[in-house]
Amino acid sequence: MNKQVLGIDTSNYRTSAAVYETETGVWQNRGRLLDVPEGGIGLRQSEAVFQHTVHLHKMIAALPSNQPLDAIGVSTRPRAVEGSYMPCFLAGENVARAAAHLLGVPLFACSHQQGHIAAAALSAGRLDLLDREFLAWHLSGGTSELLLVRPGKGGLPETEIIGGSDDLAAGQLVDRCGRLFGLPFPAGAELDKLQQTCEAPILAFRPKVKDCWFSLSGVQNQSEMLTKRGLARRMVARFAIETVSNAVVEATRQALERWPLPVLCAGGVMCNSFLREQLSQTFECCFAETELSGDNAVGVALLAARQLGHRE
Repeated sequence: MNKQVLGIDTSNYRTSAAVYETETGVWQNRGRLLDVPEGGIGLRQSEAVFQHTVHLHKMIAALPSNQPLDAIGVSTRPRAVEGSYMPCFLAGENVARAAAHLLGVPLFACSHQQGHIAAAALSAGRLDLLDREFLAWHLSGGTSELLLVRPGKGGLPETEIIGGSDDLAAGQLVDRCGRLFGLPFPAGAELDKLQQTCEAPILAFRPKVKDCWFSLSGVQNQSEMLTKRGLARRMVARFAIETVSNAVVEATRQALERWPLPVLCAGGVMCNSFLREQLSQTFECCFAETELSGDNAVGVALLAARQLGHRE
C-alpha cells in the first residue's frame, strides 16, 4: 500500500518540509533560505529559531494534501552522536511532535546529516547504498566530513567520521570568500559562477592530507591576501575552490585505499561544478542533484518511511 510521509528539517540555513510516497518514491519538497542581513555569513540561533517559527507552517501548507499522512519524520540534531545539539532544530521538532500526536501517526527522528545522506542516495538513484557499506562526503556550510556509512537499526544509516577538515568547513570557506567579494549569503552558487569565468592557470596549492584529514584555514588566509594584492575576483575564487578540491580528492584517494567502497557526495558544497568534475574524473562517485544537495527535508521523509517499513 502506498503511504505518505511528511518530513521536516529546520537547519541553520533553510526551513523545509517534504512529502514522500513509500511505494512510488515520488517526493515533493518546499523550502526557503533563512534571511541573513547583507554582509552577514550566518545567524544567531535565536534568530534562526524565530524565522523557522514564522515560515515552517507555510512550507507545510504548500505541500499536496491528497491523502492522509501515515508518519512524520523530523531532524532533531546536526549529527547522530551524543552531545550534538543546535536550537534551530527544536522549531521543527516541536511542530512534528504536536502534529504526530494530533494525527495519531508515528513520529521518527533522525539527524540532519542522516537526512543529507538519504537525500543524496535518493537523488543519485542509489537507494541500494543505504543497505550496505559505503563512503560519503558531507560538505556543507558547517560540515566537511568524510564518513564510513553502515546500515543501522530501523533503516537509519550509521556514520563514522574517518576524515575531512579538522578546522574550517568547506562551506564556511566558500561563504567567507563570498563576503570578500560582496556576494550574497550563502555564496556557493555565485562563487561557482565566478570561478567558471577564470581561464588563466591558477597556482592553487595542495593542502597536506594525512590519514584523510586536512586543514582549510590557510586557504582563507591566502584568499584574503590575494584579494588585498588586487588579484581578480574570479582568480581568487578559482584558487579557493581548486585548493579545496585538491584536498578532497586526495582524502578520497586515501580512504579508498583502505575502504574500496562506493562514494556518495552530499551537501551544498558538492554542487560546485569544479569539485564535481574533479571527483568524477578521478573516482566513480555518486552525486545528488542540485535540489537535493543543499539542506532539504526529503531525506528526512525518506528515512521516516524506511523506519515505518521496519516497524510493520
